[in-house]
Amino acid sequence: MKPELFKEASGFEYRGILKSNCTLGSRSWLGVGGNANWLYQPADLDDLAEFIRNINNHISYFVLGAGSNLIIRDGGYRGLVIRLGREFSHIDCDNNQVTAGAFAKDSQIAINAAQSGIDLTFLRTIPGTIGGAVKMNAGCYGSYLADHLVRVGIITRNGDLKYLARDELEFSYRSSSIEDDAIVVEVVLKGESGNPDRLMERIESYLDKRNRTQPTGLKTAGSTFRNPVGYSSTFDQDDDTELLAWKLIDKAGMRGMRKGDAQISEKHPNFLLNLGNATASQIENLGEMVRRVVYQQSGTMLEWEVKRIGELVHPKIHEGRQG
Repeated sequence: MKPELFKEASGFEYRGILKSNCTLGSRSWLGVGGNANWLYQPADLDDLAEFIRNINNHISYFVLGAGSNLIIRDGGYRGLVIRLGREFSHIDCDNNQVTAGAFAKDSQIAINAAQSGIDLTFLRTIPGTIGGAVKMNAGCYGSYLADHLVRVGIITRNGDLKYLARDELEFSYRSSSIEDDAIVVEVVLKGESGNPDRLMERIESYLDKRNRTQPTGLKTAGSTFRNPVGYSSTFDQDDDTELLAWKLIDKAGMRGMRKGDAQISEKHPNFLLNLGNATASQIENLGEMVRRVVYQQSGTMLEWEVKRIGELVHPKIHEGRQG
């Protein structure tokens, strides 16, 4: 028992795996970042709920999924990182619905659903886990998580399990009303019925397009900046293709720009890469340089889509002017 983490005299005995001063960089796709004060992998849902209920109120926590859409800063995270494991990876298909644990990979949900004749094919090329995807309302090919959500199960800061229906939540482009400190544990999605063979063919076409247009197989965090406008009519946004983030970056002459081993992808300029030994600060500073130059060139201030957590160890990053 670690008294600085738990409430005094809580009497709680956790059943999962708790580590202190644990490295985080190797757990993210970019491969950068410092350590966390604590890292916990709960044994199951009940263990997670009791764990959250018994930690001190001042302890901040963050759920680490696949680490695909994340920059962990070099100074590490001053708090608790929760890593959901196998107990939160289930995927069950029934009629036109899929029930998945929060740690289930988006890509695997798409495949399982397609094989069961359920069209959630848009998930195949979204990196990461479904818990993070629903919180940020991830989407592509004209579909968002919000378009398919039935309900979501969360653990609140008080350690209570709650299920929220789609109509109890508000969604917009790359965001949702799910509280920051709510831990998503399960997601129920619905999709249109389809022929499994045809759905798998569509998945293959999506993969082919991704491989032709995006830097796959490299250290990256996926799309770095939000598009100034979205695609789905669900959110009443215009589809002005001239305002796509990658086009603004390209027009600003930033394609291929480097800072140490951090680089803006030559193949797709809305992807930041770690070419080998980049630091989190180099990557984040390069991203901020992109924001400044794009703003100077176009008057549009790009917003980060990649989540950034942790402490800076170098002089404060000069963030672009907020638009």
